[in-house]
Amino acid sequence: MFRPLSVVFMTVLITLAGGSVTAEGLKSYNFKPLDESARWTDWNPASPWKLPRGYTQWIVAGERQLNIYDKGRNDWHDMNTVNETGPRHGRFLYRTHEVQLPESLPEGGSVSVVDLKTGEATLLVQDSSYNSLDGIRWTPWGTLLFAEEIEGGRLFEILLDEDLVTARDVIDRPAVGRLAHEGIELDRAGNLYLVDEYRGRTSGCRGVVPCGGGIYKFVPDVAGDLSSGKLYSLKVTGADGVGQGEWVGPIDPQSARISASQAGGQSYQRPEDLEVIGNTLYVAITEGPRDTAAVPTSGQLVYTEELYEGRVIAIDLKSMQVSNFVKPGINVPVEIGYPGDEGHQTGFDSVDNLAEAPTGDLLMIEDNSPSDIWIASQHTNEFGASRKVSLFASLSDPQAEGSGIYFNPHDPSVLYVNVQHSAAEDGDATWAISRHAGESK
Repeated sequence: MFRPLSVVFMTVLITLAGGSVTAEGLKSYNFKPLDESARWTDWNPASPWKLPRGYTQWIVAGERQLNIYDKGRNDWHDMNTVNETGPRHGRFLYRTHEVQLPESLPEGGSVSVVDLKTGEATLLVQDSSYNSLDGIRWTPWGTLLFAEEIEGGRLFEILLDEDLVTARDVIDRPAVGRLAHEGIELDRAGNLYLVDEYRGRTSGCRGVVPCGGGIYKFVPDVAGDLSSGKLYSLKVTGADGVGQGEWVGPIDPQSARISASQAGGQSYQRPEDLEVIGNTLYVAITEGPRDTAAVPTSGQLVYTEELYEGRVIAIDLKSMQVSNFVKPGINVPVEIGYPGDEGHQTGFDSVDNLAEAPTGDLLMIEDNSPSDIWIASQHTNEFGASRKVSLFASLSDPQAEGSGIYFNPHDPSVLYVNVQHSAAEDGDATWAISRHAGESK
Protein backbone atom coordinates (compact mmCIF):
# COMPACT_ATOMS: atom_id res chain seq x y z
CA MET A 1 0.00 0.00 0.00
CA PHE A 2 1.12 3.58 -0.57
CA ARG A 3 1.88 4.52 3.02
CA PRO A 4 4.03 7.57 3.67
CA LEU A 5 5.40 6.27 6.97
CA SER A 6 8.12 8.54 8.30
CA VAL A 7 10.94 7.88 10.67
CA VAL A 8 9.03 10.02 13.16
CA PHE A 9 6.03 7.65 13.16
CA MET A 10 8.29 4.62 13.58
CA THR A 11 10.10 6.29 16.46
CA VAL A 12 6.77 7.10 18.13
CA LEU A 13 5.70 3.44 18.03
CA ILE A 14 9.02 2.15 19.30
CA THR A 15 9.08 4.68 22.13
CA LEU A 16 5.51 3.94 23.21
CA ALA A 17 6.08 0.21 23.06
CA GLY A 18 9.10 0.52 25.30
CA GLY A 19 11.37 -1.29 22.86
CA SER A 20 14.24 -0.47 20.57
CA VAL A 21 15.21 -1.08 16.97
CA THR A 22 17.07 -4.35 16.65
CA ALA A 23 18.41 -6.55 13.92
CA GLU A 24 15.45 -8.88 14.17
CA GLY A 25 12.84 -6.12 14.02
CA LEU A 26 10.32 -8.20 15.97
CA LYS A 27 11.96 -7.22 19.25
CA SER A 28 10.95 -3.60 18.70
CA TYR A 29 7.45 -4.65 19.79
CA ASN A 30 8.88 -5.87 23.07
CA PHE A 31 6.41 -8.73 23.37
CA LYS A 32 6.78 -12.37 24.26
CA PRO A 33 5.19 -14.46 21.49
CA LEU A 34 2.22 -16.62 22.43
CA ASP A 35 3.04 -20.28 22.84
CA GLU A 36 -0.41 -21.53 21.79
CA SER A 37 -3.52 -20.45 19.91
CA ALA A 38 -6.58 -19.33 21.90
CA ARG A 39 -8.95 -21.95 23.26
CA TRP A 40 -12.66 -21.61 22.60
CA THR A 41 -13.36 -22.50 26.23
CA ASP A 42 -11.59 -19.25 27.21
CA TRP A 43 -13.82 -17.06 25.04
CA ASN A 44 -14.92 -13.80 26.63
CA PRO A 45 -16.98 -11.60 24.24
CA ALA A 46 -15.65 -8.50 26.03
CA SER A 47 -12.03 -9.49 25.26
CA PRO A 48 -12.00 -12.16 22.54
CA TRP A 49 -8.34 -11.73 21.58
CA LYS A 50 -5.62 -13.66 23.37
CA LEU A 51 -2.74 -11.17 23.51
CA PRO A 52 0.81 -10.93 24.84
CA ARG A 53 1.19 -9.50 28.32
CA GLY A 54 0.87 -5.73 28.39
CA TYR A 55 -1.44 -5.39 25.38
CA THR A 56 -5.07 -4.26 25.57
CA GLN A 57 -8.08 -4.50 23.26
CA TRP A 58 -11.25 -2.49 22.78
CA ILE A 59 -14.08 -2.07 20.28
CA VAL A 60 -13.72 0.83 17.87
CA ALA A 61 -17.17 0.37 16.34
CA GLY A 62 -19.45 -2.61 15.90
CA GLU A 63 -23.02 -3.69 15.37
CA ARG A 64 -24.08 -1.97 18.57
CA GLN A 65 -22.97 1.37 17.06
CA LEU A 66 -24.08 0.71 13.47
CA ASN A 67 -26.18 -2.39 12.80
CA ILE A 68 -26.45 -2.45 9.01
CA TYR A 69 -28.08 -5.88 8.71
CA ASP A 70 -30.74 -6.55 11.31
CA LYS A 71 -32.89 -9.64 12.02
CA GLY A 72 -29.96 -11.65 13.29
CA ARG A 73 -27.74 -11.10 10.26
CA ASN A 74 -24.09 -10.40 10.95
CA ASP A 75 -22.50 -7.29 9.46
CA TRP A 76 -19.35 -9.18 8.39
CA HIS A 77 -16.87 -6.34 8.93
CA ASP A 78 -14.07 -7.25 6.54
CA MET A 79 -11.24 -4.91 5.44
CA ASN A 80 -9.99 -1.54 6.73
CA THR A 81 -8.18 1.57 5.56
CA VAL A 82 -8.02 5.22 6.58
CA ASN A 83 -7.65 8.47 4.66
CA GLU A 84 -3.88 8.12 4.50
CA THR A 85 -3.20 11.43 2.74
CA GLY A 86 -4.75 14.85 2.48
CA PRO A 87 -6.61 17.02 5.00
CA ARG A 88 -7.35 15.44 8.41
CA HIS A 89 -5.32 12.39 7.34
CA GLY A 90 -5.73 9.32 9.50
CA ARG A 91 -9.02 10.41 11.07
CA PHE A 92 -11.58 8.30 9.16
CA LEU A 93 -11.58 4.49 9.12
CA TYR A 94 -13.32 2.95 6.09
CA ARG A 95 -14.61 -0.65 6.17
CA THR A 96 -16.14 -3.09 3.71
CA HIS A 97 -18.89 -5.52 4.75
CA GLU A 98 -18.62 -8.94 3.12
CA VAL A 99 -22.28 -9.96 3.33
CA GLN A 100 -23.32 -11.90 0.23
CA LEU A 101 -26.43 -11.72 -1.89
CA PRO A 102 -29.20 -12.64 -1.29
CA GLU A 103 -28.52 -12.53 2.48
CA SER A 104 -27.72 -8.82 2.25
CA LEU A 105 -31.00 -7.91 0.51
CA PRO A 106 -32.75 -5.54 0.39
CA GLU A 107 -29.80 -3.37 1.45
CA GLY A 108 -27.05 -4.98 -0.62
CA GLY A 109 -23.34 -4.62 0.05
CA SER A 110 -22.05 -1.74 2.14
CA VAL A 111 -19.02 0.38 2.90
CA SER A 112 -19.04 2.19 6.26
CA VAL A 113 -16.87 4.85 7.86
CA VAL A 114 -15.88 5.53 11.47
CA ASP A 115 -14.79 8.94 12.68
CA LEU A 116 -11.88 7.91 14.93
CA LYS A 117 -12.09 11.24 16.77
CA THR A 118 -15.78 11.08 17.71
CA GLY A 119 -16.46 7.34 17.39
CA GLU A 120 -19.45 7.95 15.11
CA ALA A 121 -20.04 5.18 12.55
CA THR A 122 -22.09 5.81 9.42
CA LEU A 123 -22.80 4.30 6.02
CA LEU A 124 -20.68 5.62 3.18
CA VAL A 125 -22.12 3.72 0.20
CA GLN A 126 -24.65 0.93 -0.21
CA ASP A 127 -26.30 -0.67 -3.23
CA SER A 128 -28.59 -3.66 -3.70
CA SER A 129 -26.30 -4.97 -6.47
CA TYR A 130 -23.08 -4.94 -4.43
CA ASN A 131 -22.12 -8.53 -3.61
CA SER A 132 -19.55 -9.79 -1.09
CA LEU A 133 -17.51 -6.62 -0.73
CA ASP A 134 -13.96 -7.31 0.38
CA GLY A 135 -10.78 -5.36 -0.36
CA ILE A 136 -10.54 -1.62 0.29
CA ARG A 137 -7.60 0.78 -0.22
CA TRP A 138 -6.91 4.49 -0.03
CA THR A 139 -5.22 5.82 -3.17
CA PRO A 140 -2.34 8.34 -3.29
CA TRP A 141 -4.66 10.67 -5.24
CA GLY A 142 -7.24 10.74 -2.44
CA THR A 143 -9.98 8.28 -3.41
CA LEU A 144 -11.16 4.90 -2.11
CA LEU A 145 -11.09 1.61 -3.99
CA PHE A 146 -13.29 -1.34 -3.03
CA ALA A 147 -14.22 -4.55 -4.85
CA GLU A 148 -16.41 -7.65 -4.98
CA GLU A 149 -15.13 -11.10 -4.08
CA ILE A 150 -17.23 -13.01 -6.62
CA GLU A 151 -16.50 -14.42 -10.05
CA GLY A 152 -16.37 -11.53 -12.51
CA GLY A 153 -16.44 -9.11 -9.57
CA ARG A 154 -16.23 -5.37 -10.06
CA LEU A 155 -13.77 -2.85 -8.67
CA PHE A 156 -15.14 0.58 -7.75
CA GLU A 157 -13.60 3.96 -6.99
CA ILE A 158 -15.29 6.33 -4.52
CA LEU A 159 -14.86 10.06 -4.99
CA LEU A 160 -15.38 11.72 -1.62
CA ASP A 161 -16.83 15.09 -0.67
CA GLU A 162 -14.70 17.45 1.39
CA ASP A 163 -16.21 16.11 4.63
CA LEU A 164 -14.66 12.67 3.78
CA VAL A 165 -17.75 10.84 5.07
CA THR A 166 -19.98 11.45 2.04
CA ALA A 167 -19.54 9.82 -1.36
CA ARG A 168 -19.76 12.28 -4.25
CA ASP A 169 -19.63 9.50 -6.84
CA VAL A 170 -18.96 5.75 -7.16
CA ILE A 171 -17.34 4.73 -10.45
CA ASP A 172 -16.99 1.20 -11.82
CA ARG A 173 -13.45 0.57 -13.13
CA PRO A 174 -13.75 -2.37 -15.58
CA ALA A 175 -10.32 -1.75 -17.12
CA VAL A 176 -8.60 -3.16 -14.03
CA GLY A 177 -10.21 -6.58 -14.59
CA ARG A 178 -13.33 -8.55 -13.75
CA LEU A 179 -12.07 -10.91 -11.07
CA ALA A 180 -12.91 -12.52 -7.74
CA HIS A 181 -11.27 -9.56 -6.04
CA GLU A 182 -9.98 -9.58 -2.50
CA GLY A 183 -6.67 -7.84 -1.96
CA ILE A 184 -6.05 -4.45 -3.59
CA GLU A 185 -2.60 -2.85 -3.48
CA LEU A 186 -0.83 0.13 -5.00
CA ASP A 187 2.81 0.99 -5.49
CA ARG A 188 4.34 4.45 -5.49
CA ALA A 189 4.11 4.70 -9.27
CA GLY A 190 0.33 4.24 -9.13
CA ASN A 191 0.31 0.67 -10.46
CA LEU A 192 -2.43 -1.54 -9.05
CA TYR A 193 -1.88 -5.13 -7.86
CA LEU A 194 -4.81 -7.56 -7.69
CA VAL A 195 -5.59 -11.22 -7.09
CA ASP A 196 -8.17 -13.70 -8.35
CA GLU A 197 -9.48 -15.37 -5.16
CA TYR A 198 -10.04 -18.74 -6.80
CA ARG A 199 -8.82 -22.32 -6.44
CA GLY A 200 -6.86 -22.31 -9.66
CA ARG A 201 -4.89 -25.46 -8.85
CA THR A 202 -7.95 -27.68 -8.50
CA SER A 203 -11.06 -25.95 -9.90
CA GLY A 204 -9.70 -24.72 -13.21
CA CYS A 205 -11.92 -23.25 -15.91
CA ARG A 206 -13.57 -24.62 -19.05
CA GLY A 207 -12.20 -28.03 -18.21
CA VAL A 208 -8.59 -26.83 -17.97
CA VAL A 209 -6.64 -27.34 -14.73
CA PRO A 210 -4.75 -25.37 -13.54
CA CYS A 211 -6.47 -22.14 -14.53
CA GLY A 212 -7.22 -18.94 -12.61
CA GLY A 213 -6.14 -18.06 -9.10
CA GLY A 214 -3.64 -15.60 -10.52
CA ILE A 215 -1.83 -12.43 -9.47
CA TYR A 216 -2.26 -9.31 -11.61
CA LYS A 217 -0.71 -5.91 -12.25
CA PHE A 218 -2.68 -3.03 -13.75
CA VAL A 219 -0.64 -0.21 -15.29
CA PRO A 220 -2.82 2.87 -15.92
CA ASP A 221 -2.26 4.90 -19.07
CA VAL A 222 -2.14 7.97 -16.83
CA ALA A 223 -1.05 7.69 -13.20
CA GLY A 224 -4.03 8.28 -10.92
CA ASP A 225 -6.60 7.50 -13.62
CA LEU A 226 -7.98 3.94 -13.57
CA SER A 227 -10.31 4.42 -16.53
CA SER A 228 -7.78 2.94 -18.95
CA GLY A 229 -4.56 0.98 -18.90
CA LYS A 230 -3.07 -2.45 -19.43
CA LEU A 231 -3.59 -5.56 -17.31
CA TYR A 232 -0.85 -8.16 -16.86
CA SER A 233 -0.63 -11.54 -15.13
CA LEU A 234 2.25 -13.06 -13.17
CA LYS A 235 3.99 -15.96 -14.89
CA VAL A 236 6.47 -18.03 -12.89
CA THR A 237 9.06 -20.43 -14.21
CA GLY A 238 9.61 -22.91 -11.39
CA ALA A 239 7.86 -25.51 -9.27
CA ASP A 240 4.93 -24.67 -6.98
CA GLY A 241 4.68 -21.08 -8.19
CA VAL A 242 8.13 -19.96 -7.01
CA GLY A 243 11.14 -19.15 -9.17
CA GLN A 244 11.67 -16.54 -11.86
CA GLY A 245 8.61 -14.41 -12.52
CA GLU A 246 7.52 -12.02 -15.24
CA TRP A 247 4.43 -9.99 -16.07
CA VAL A 248 2.78 -11.36 -19.22
CA GLY A 249 0.19 -9.61 -21.32
CA PRO A 250 -1.52 -7.29 -21.75
CA ILE A 251 -4.58 -9.49 -21.28
CA ASP A 252 -8.31 -8.94 -21.72
CA PRO A 253 -9.69 -7.42 -18.48
CA GLN A 254 -13.21 -8.63 -19.25
CA SER A 255 -12.10 -12.28 -19.26
CA ALA A 256 -9.12 -11.83 -16.97
CA ARG A 257 -9.10 -15.31 -15.43
CA ILE A 258 -9.09 -17.24 -18.71
CA SER A 259 -7.01 -14.80 -20.74
CA ALA A 260 -4.34 -14.71 -18.01
CA SER A 261 -4.12 -18.49 -17.97
CA GLN A 262 -3.92 -18.59 -21.76
CA ALA A 263 -1.01 -16.15 -21.58
CA GLY A 264 0.83 -18.48 -19.19
CA GLY A 265 -0.17 -16.86 -15.91
CA GLN A 266 0.59 -18.83 -12.76
CA SER A 267 -2.34 -20.50 -10.97
CA TYR A 268 -2.37 -20.47 -7.16
CA GLN A 269 -4.82 -21.92 -4.67
CA ARG A 270 -6.90 -18.95 -3.43
CA PRO A 271 -4.61 -15.91 -3.38
CA GLU A 272 -6.38 -13.45 -1.08
CA ASP A 273 -4.39 -10.37 -0.07
CA LEU A 274 -1.37 -8.34 -1.12
CA GLU A 275 1.03 -5.93 0.58
CA VAL A 276 3.93 -3.96 -0.87
CA ILE A 277 6.79 -3.29 1.54
CA GLY A 278 9.75 -1.58 -0.06
CA ASN A 279 10.38 -3.31 -3.38
CA THR A 280 8.65 -6.54 -2.39
CA LEU A 281 5.09 -7.60 -3.11
CA TYR A 282 3.79 -10.13 -0.56
CA VAL A 283 0.82 -12.31 -1.45
CA ALA A 284 -1.24 -14.50 0.91
CA ILE A 285 -2.05 -17.86 -0.67
CA THR A 286 -4.78 -19.20 1.60
CA GLU A 287 -4.76 -22.89 0.68
CA GLY A 288 -2.12 -25.50 -0.01
CA PRO A 289 -1.62 -27.15 -3.38
CA ARG A 290 -3.75 -30.14 -2.36
CA ASP A 291 -1.27 -32.32 -4.19
CA THR A 292 -2.17 -35.87 -3.25
CA ALA A 293 -0.89 -39.37 -3.70
CA ALA A 294 -3.40 -41.98 -4.80
CA VAL A 295 -3.19 -45.49 -3.36
CA PRO A 296 -5.61 -48.15 -4.70
CA THR A 297 -7.29 -50.14 -1.94
CA SER A 298 -9.96 -52.69 -2.82
CA GLY A 299 -10.73 -50.89 -6.03
CA GLN A 300 -10.95 -47.48 -4.35
CA LEU A 301 -8.47 -44.62 -4.20
CA VAL A 302 -7.29 -43.42 -0.80
CA TYR A 303 -5.63 -40.02 -0.76
CA THR A 304 -2.99 -38.62 1.55
CA GLU A 305 -3.63 -35.26 3.19
CA GLU A 306 -2.50 -32.03 1.54
CA LEU A 307 1.12 -31.05 1.99
CA TYR A 308 0.44 -27.72 3.72
CA GLU A 309 -2.39 -25.25 4.22
CA GLY A 310 -1.53 -21.71 3.15
CA ARG A 311 1.65 -19.67 2.71
CA VAL A 312 2.91 -16.18 1.91
CA ILE A 313 5.00 -15.68 -1.19
CA ALA A 314 7.31 -12.73 -1.84
CA ILE A 315 7.80 -11.17 -5.27
CA ASP A 316 10.88 -8.98 -5.71
CA LEU A 317 9.50 -6.27 -7.99
CA LYS A 318 12.97 -5.48 -9.36
CA SER A 319 14.39 -8.94 -10.06
CA MET A 320 10.95 -10.63 -10.26
CA GLN A 321 12.19 -13.55 -8.20
CA VAL A 322 9.31 -15.30 -6.41
CA SER A 323 10.02 -17.10 -3.13
CA ASN A 324 8.22 -18.67 -0.19
CA PHE A 325 8.41 -16.05 2.57
CA VAL A 326 6.35 -17.93 5.18
CA LYS A 327 5.42 -21.56 4.70
CA PRO A 328 4.38 -24.26 7.19
CA GLY A 329 7.08 -26.83 7.72
CA ILE A 330 9.76 -24.42 6.51
CA ASN A 331 9.87 -21.52 8.97
CA VAL A 332 6.61 -21.91 10.91
CA PRO A 333 4.90 -25.02 12.34
CA VAL A 334 2.10 -26.87 10.60
CA GLU A 335 -1.15 -26.62 12.59
CA ILE A 336 -2.40 -29.95 13.92
CA GLY A 337 -5.83 -30.34 15.56
CA TYR A 338 -7.46 -27.77 17.82
CA PRO A 339 -6.32 -26.10 21.06
CA GLY A 340 -7.09 -28.33 24.01
CA ASP A 341 -7.20 -31.52 21.95
CA GLU A 342 -4.67 -34.26 22.49
CA GLY A 343 -1.77 -33.88 20.07
CA HIS A 344 -2.61 -30.27 19.21
CA GLN A 345 0.19 -28.24 17.65
CA THR A 346 -0.23 -24.50 17.12
CA GLY A 347 0.77 -23.61 13.60
CA PHE A 348 0.21 -21.55 10.49
CA ASP A 349 -3.09 -22.34 8.75
CA SER A 350 -5.08 -20.63 5.95
CA VAL A 351 -3.39 -17.22 5.92
CA ASP A 352 -5.76 -14.53 4.68
CA ASN A 353 -4.95 -10.83 5.15
CA LEU A 354 -1.63 -8.99 5.33
CA ALA A 355 -0.47 -5.68 6.78
CA GLU A 356 2.75 -3.73 6.96
CA ALA A 357 3.86 -3.13 10.51
CA PRO A 358 5.43 0.26 11.32
CA THR A 359 8.78 -1.52 11.67
CA GLY A 360 8.50 -2.85 8.13
CA ASP A 361 7.74 -6.40 9.24
CA LEU A 362 4.75 -8.31 7.87
CA LEU A 363 1.60 -9.09 9.87
CA MET A 364 -0.56 -12.02 8.73
CA ILE A 365 -3.97 -13.18 9.93
CA GLU A 366 -5.61 -16.54 9.32
CA ASP A 367 -8.95 -17.35 7.71
CA ASN A 368 -9.31 -20.07 10.27
CA SER A 369 -10.66 -20.93 13.69
CA PRO A 370 -8.93 -20.12 15.94
CA SER A 371 -7.83 -17.16 13.85
CA ASP A 372 -4.19 -16.34 14.65
CA ILE A 373 -2.17 -13.19 13.94
CA TRP A 374 1.49 -13.80 13.09
CA ILE A 375 4.38 -11.44 12.50
CA ALA A 376 7.33 -12.21 10.23
CA SER A 377 10.70 -10.51 10.26
CA GLN A 378 12.01 -8.98 7.04
CA HIS A 379 15.34 -10.68 7.65
CA THR A 380 15.45 -13.67 5.31
CA ASN A 381 17.63 -16.69 4.64
CA GLU A 382 19.33 -17.49 1.35
CA PHE A 383 16.04 -18.90 0.01
CA GLY A 384 14.01 -15.77 0.76
CA ALA A 385 12.19 -17.18 3.80
CA SER A 386 11.71 -15.05 6.92
CA ARG A 387 14.16 -15.99 9.66
CA LYS A 388 11.66 -15.42 12.47
CA VAL A 389 7.88 -15.88 12.51
CA SER A 390 6.09 -15.34 15.84
CA LEU A 391 2.53 -15.73 17.09
CA PHE A 392 1.25 -12.34 18.22
CA ALA A 393 -2.48 -12.82 18.89
CA SER A 394 -5.28 -15.36 18.60
CA LEU A 395 -9.09 -15.12 18.48
CA SER A 396 -11.06 -17.21 20.97
CA ASP A 397 -14.56 -16.59 19.55
CA PRO A 398 -15.67 -20.12 18.55
CA GLN A 399 -17.47 -19.11 15.34
CA ALA A 400 -15.57 -16.04 14.18
CA GLU A 401 -12.51 -15.19 12.15
CA GLY A 402 -10.37 -12.09 12.22
CA SER A 403 -9.97 -9.96 9.12
CA GLY A 404 -8.67 -6.65 7.82
CA ILE A 405 -5.55 -6.20 9.95
CA TYR A 406 -4.34 -2.64 9.43
CA PHE A 407 -2.07 0.02 10.93
CA ASN A 408 -3.10 3.66 10.58
CA PRO A 409 0.17 5.28 9.38
CA HIS A 410 -0.68 8.39 11.40
CA ASP A 411 -1.21 6.46 14.65
CA PRO A 412 0.93 3.33 14.30
CA SER A 413 0.65 2.37 17.96
CA VAL A 414 -2.77 0.79 17.26
CA LEU A 415 -3.52 -2.33 15.22
CA TYR A 416 -7.05 -2.46 13.79
CA VAL A 417 -8.65 -5.84 13.14
CA ASN A 418 -12.22 -6.91 12.40
CA VAL A 419 -14.16 -9.81 13.90
CA GLN A 420 -16.74 -11.23 11.51
CA HIS A 421 -19.60 -13.72 12.00
CA SER A 422 -19.11 -13.68 15.76
CA ALA A 423 -20.91 -16.17 18.00
CA ALA A 424 -22.01 -13.21 20.13
CA GLU A 425 -25.30 -11.53 19.28
CA ASP A 426 -24.50 -8.38 17.28
CA GLY A 427 -20.86 -9.22 17.95
CA ASP A 428 -19.27 -8.31 14.60
CA ALA A 429 -17.01 -5.32 15.13
CA THR A 430 -13.77 -3.50 14.46
CA TRP A 431 -11.32 -3.95 17.33
CA ALA A 432 -8.17 -2.09 18.30
CA ILE A 433 -5.12 -3.74 19.84
CA SER A 434 -2.41 -1.66 21.50
CA ARG A 435 -0.14 -1.35 24.49
CA HIS A 436 -2.25 1.65 25.47
CA ALA A 437 -5.68 1.36 27.01
CA GLY A 438 -8.58 2.50 24.87
CA GLU A 439 -12.24 2.70 25.53
CA SER A 440 -15.29 1.48 23.66
CA LYS A 441 -17.22 4.17 21.86
